[in-house]
Amino acid sequence: MATCGLMMATPAAAQFWQCAPYAREISGIDLHGNANTWWGQAEGRYQRGHTPEQGSVLAFESTSRMRVGHVAMVSKVVSDREVLLTHANWSRRGGIERDVRAVDVSPNNDWSMVKVWYGPNGGLGTSAYPTKGFIYSGHKSGVADLPATQIASRDSGRVNGILTFAAPIQ
Repeated sequence: MATCGLMMATPAAAQFWQCAPYAREISGIDLHGNANTWWGQAEGRYQRGHTPEQGSVLAFESTSRMRVGHVAMVSKVVSDREVLLTHANWSRRGGIERDVRAVDVSPNNDWSMVKVWYGPNGGLGTSAYPTKGFIYSGHKSGVADLPATQIASRDSGRVNGILTFAAPIQ
Protein backbone atom coordinates (compact mmCIF):
# COMPACT_ATOMS: atom_id res chain seq x y z
CA MET A 1 0.00 0.00 0.00
CA ALA A 2 1.29 3.46 -0.84
CA THR A 3 1.67 6.05 1.86
CA CYS A 4 -0.07 9.37 1.78
CA GLY A 5 1.95 12.54 1.44
CA LEU A 6 2.08 15.97 -0.06
CA MET A 7 2.04 16.49 -3.78
CA MET A 8 3.70 19.38 -5.54
CA ALA A 9 1.20 19.93 -8.38
CA THR A 10 -2.28 21.32 -7.96
CA PRO A 11 -4.83 18.52 -7.50
CA ALA A 12 -6.69 19.17 -10.77
CA ALA A 13 -3.46 19.00 -12.78
CA ALA A 14 -1.95 16.01 -11.00
CA GLN A 15 -1.39 12.70 -12.76
CA PHE A 16 -2.24 10.88 -9.54
CA TRP A 17 -3.83 11.80 -6.22
CA GLN A 18 -2.39 11.74 -2.72
CA CYS A 19 -4.87 11.16 0.09
CA ALA A 20 -4.68 14.57 1.81
CA PRO A 21 -5.34 16.83 -1.20
CA TYR A 22 -8.08 14.48 -2.40
CA ALA A 23 -9.77 14.36 1.03
CA ARG A 24 -9.61 18.17 1.22
CA GLU A 25 -11.12 18.48 -2.27
CA ILE A 26 -14.09 16.17 -1.67
CA SER A 27 -14.83 16.90 2.01
CA GLY A 28 -14.43 20.67 2.11
CA ILE A 29 -12.22 20.36 5.20
CA ASP A 30 -9.57 22.99 4.60
CA LEU A 31 -6.50 21.42 6.17
CA HIS A 32 -3.11 21.13 4.49
CA GLY A 33 0.02 19.07 4.99
CA ASN A 34 0.56 15.39 5.52
CA ALA A 35 -2.36 13.30 6.70
CA ASN A 36 -0.75 12.64 10.09
CA THR A 37 -1.04 16.36 10.91
CA TRP A 38 -4.76 16.72 10.18
CA TRP A 39 -6.06 15.60 13.58
CA GLY A 40 -3.95 18.17 15.44
CA GLN A 41 -4.66 20.90 12.90
CA ALA A 42 -8.41 20.29 13.23
CA GLU A 43 -8.39 21.06 16.96
CA GLY A 44 -10.24 24.32 17.50
CA ARG A 45 -11.17 24.61 13.80
CA TYR A 46 -13.39 21.58 13.23
CA GLN A 47 -15.31 19.31 15.56
CA ARG A 48 -13.69 15.92 16.09
CA GLY A 49 -15.05 12.69 17.47
CA HIS A 50 -15.35 8.93 17.29
CA THR A 51 -18.71 8.51 15.56
CA PRO A 52 -18.74 8.35 11.76
CA GLU A 53 -20.83 10.89 9.84
CA GLN A 54 -21.27 11.24 6.12
CA GLY A 55 -18.80 13.85 4.83
CA SER A 56 -16.45 13.51 7.80
CA VAL A 57 -12.81 12.56 7.34
CA LEU A 58 -11.34 9.54 9.12
CA ALA A 59 -7.79 10.37 10.24
CA PHE A 60 -5.43 7.40 10.42
CA GLU A 61 -2.46 7.25 12.78
CA SER A 62 1.07 7.10 11.41
CA THR A 63 2.48 3.58 11.36
CA SER A 64 5.68 1.99 10.09
CA ARG A 65 3.81 1.19 6.84
CA MET A 66 2.10 4.61 6.65
CA ARG A 67 4.71 7.04 7.93
CA VAL A 68 2.64 10.11 7.07
CA GLY A 69 -0.73 8.61 8.02
CA HIS A 70 -3.81 8.55 5.82
CA VAL A 71 -7.12 10.39 5.53
CA ALA A 72 -10.35 9.20 3.91
CA MET A 73 -13.82 10.73 3.60
CA VAL A 74 -16.88 8.86 4.84
CA SER A 75 -19.19 8.65 1.84
CA LYS A 76 -21.86 6.64 3.66
CA VAL A 77 -22.53 5.31 7.14
CA VAL A 78 -23.75 1.73 6.78
CA SER A 79 -24.00 0.89 10.50
CA ASP A 80 -22.34 1.82 13.80
CA ARG A 81 -19.43 -0.51 12.86
CA GLU A 82 -19.26 -0.09 9.06
CA VAL A 83 -18.84 2.83 6.66
CA LEU A 84 -18.06 3.36 3.01
CA LEU A 85 -14.96 5.46 2.35
CA THR A 86 -13.88 7.48 -0.62
CA HIS A 87 -10.14 8.06 -0.70
CA ALA A 88 -6.99 8.15 -2.76
CA ASN A 89 -3.64 6.39 -2.77
CA TRP A 90 -4.63 3.26 -0.84
CA SER A 91 -4.78 0.13 -3.03
CA ARG A 92 -2.87 1.58 -5.95
CA ARG A 93 -0.45 4.50 -6.05
CA GLY A 94 -2.43 7.62 -6.90
CA GLY A 95 -5.67 5.69 -7.49
CA ILE A 96 -9.06 6.89 -6.33
CA GLU A 97 -11.43 4.46 -4.63
CA ARG A 98 -15.08 5.31 -4.12
CA ASP A 99 -17.46 3.76 -1.63
CA VAL A 100 -15.12 1.09 -0.32
CA ARG A 101 -15.90 -0.80 2.85
CA ALA A 102 -14.25 0.03 6.18
CA VAL A 103 -15.08 -1.82 9.40
CA ASP A 104 -14.46 -0.81 13.00
CA VAL A 105 -12.52 -3.68 14.59
CA SER A 106 -11.62 -1.86 17.80
CA PRO A 107 -12.30 -3.76 21.03
CA ASN A 108 -14.22 -0.78 22.49
CA ASN A 109 -16.31 -0.06 19.37
CA ASP A 110 -14.78 3.43 19.15
CA TRP A 111 -13.29 3.40 15.63
CA SER A 112 -9.73 3.44 16.99
CA MET A 113 -8.81 0.42 14.81
CA VAL A 114 -10.17 -0.32 11.33
CA LYS A 115 -9.88 -2.71 8.44
CA VAL A 116 -10.30 -1.21 4.97
CA TRP A 117 -11.17 -2.73 1.59
CA TYR A 118 -7.94 -3.40 -0.31
CA GLY A 119 -8.09 -3.80 -4.09
CA PRO A 120 -5.42 -6.50 -4.57
CA ASN A 121 -7.28 -8.72 -2.07
CA GLY A 122 -10.72 -7.89 -3.45
CA GLY A 123 -12.01 -7.48 0.10
CA LEU A 124 -11.04 -6.23 3.51
CA GLY A 125 -7.30 -6.12 3.87
CA THR A 126 -5.48 -8.42 6.24
CA SER A 127 -4.13 -5.54 8.34
CA ALA A 128 -5.92 -3.39 10.89
CA TYR A 129 -4.95 0.27 11.14
CA PRO A 130 -5.08 2.61 14.14
CA THR A 131 -7.06 5.82 13.72
CA LYS A 132 -7.40 9.05 15.65
CA GLY A 133 -11.06 9.59 14.84
CA PHE A 134 -13.33 11.63 12.60
CA ILE A 135 -12.99 15.27 11.62
CA TYR A 136 -16.43 16.74 10.91
CA SER A 137 -16.86 19.14 8.03
CA GLY A 138 -19.98 20.83 9.35
CA HIS A 139 -21.86 20.02 6.14
CA LYS A 140 -22.76 16.94 4.12
CA SER A 141 -20.28 17.43 1.30
CA GLY A 142 -18.83 14.67 -0.74
CA VAL A 143 -17.91 13.24 -4.06
CA ALA A 144 -21.24 14.28 -5.55
CA ASP A 145 -20.23 17.93 -5.01
CA LEU A 146 -17.27 17.66 -7.39
CA PRO A 147 -17.67 18.35 -11.10
CA ALA A 148 -18.40 15.10 -12.93
CA THR A 149 -15.12 15.37 -14.79
CA GLN A 150 -13.14 15.09 -11.54
CA ILE A 151 -14.71 12.06 -9.91
CA ALA A 152 -14.26 8.37 -10.46
CA SER A 153 -17.04 6.19 -11.75
CA ARG A 154 -18.22 3.02 -10.02
CA ASP A 155 -15.93 1.09 -12.38
CA SER A 156 -12.16 1.12 -12.43
CA GLY A 157 -10.69 3.24 -15.18
CA ARG A 158 -9.20 6.64 -15.88
CA VAL A 159 -10.81 10.02 -15.27
CA ASN A 160 -8.82 13.04 -16.49
CA GLY A 161 -5.72 10.84 -16.63
CA ILE A 162 -6.20 9.70 -13.02
CA LEU A 163 -6.36 5.96 -12.42
CA THR A 164 -9.48 5.15 -10.44
CA PHE A 165 -10.77 2.09 -8.57
CA ALA A 166 -14.10 1.21 -7.04
CA ALA A 167 -15.02 -1.75 -4.91
CA PRO A 168 -18.29 -3.58 -5.38
CA ILE A 169 -20.72 -2.96 -2.56
CA GLN A 170 -21.31 -6.29 -0.89
